[in-house]
Amino acid sequence: MLPSAQLCREQEAIQRHRAANAPLANIRLVAERAALFWSLELIAAEKRCARRDHLDAMRAIEAARKLAPQKHERCFSENPDRGHASSSIAKL
Repeated sequence: MLPSAQLCREQEAIQRHRAANAPLANIRLVAERAALFWSLELIAAEKRCARRDHLDAMRAIEAARKLAPQKHERCFSENPDRGHASSSIAKL
C-alpha cells in the first residue's frame, strides 16, 4: 500500500519536530533524514495522485464519448461513389 500525500506531510512534520527537539545529535540526524525521505515520498505521492486524477478524467471523457451519438461515422464511407445502404434494405 502506498502512503497518501496527507500521511507523508504528517510524518514529515513529526520528524522535523523530533529533529528540532532531540537532545542527542544522532537522534537529530536520523530524524532529519527521515523528514527528508518523507518529503521525497510526498512528491511521489502527489505525482501519483495527479496521474490518478488525470486517468479518471480521461476515463470519464472516453465514457462520455461512447455514450454520445456518433454522427460523423455515418458521413464517412469507404466507397464514396456508392453511398450508404438504407436500414430497410440492410434488413433484407
